[in-house]
Amino acid sequence: MKGLIQRVNHASVRVNGEEIGSIQKGILLLLGVDKEDDQAKADKLLHKVMNYRIFPDADGRMNLSLADTGYELLVVSQFTLVADTRKGMRPGFSRGATPELGEALYDYFVAKAKEPGNRIQTGEFGADMKITLENDGPVTFMLES
Repeated sequence: MKGLIQRVNHASVRVNGEEIGSIQKGILLLLGVDKEDDQAKADKLLHKVMNYRIFPDADGRMNLSLADTGYELLVVSQFTLVADTRKGMRPGFSRGATPELGEALYDYFVAKAKEPGNRIQTGEFGADMKITLENDGPVTFMLES
């Protein structure tokens, strides 16, 4: 499972022209599911996302996490993250999860992320989404489990 996280000042996702998710300061997570992924990998990645220290402390050092700050999380499914780009000029998607597994693990990840106290918004699995964001820094990391 892969997650591309971006520290944002704000981010939103639209489907068919309608805004379905929006956050202020926090993390935009683009979530990719591999055919080898399972709930244990989803749990590990969620723990990393919630606790990865990418927000500045009083001294300006990246020492604070979502869990520390109470900032928001926008989770958007992104199957292209698991593409094989090592050869040729076209991505290969044989490593990606089936749509059924991808959606099941995406839904599991989101349900676990919505534990009390967490401020979570989402995109729509499998939809053609338009994402708007203001990257803060920019600060962007690829996390894997």
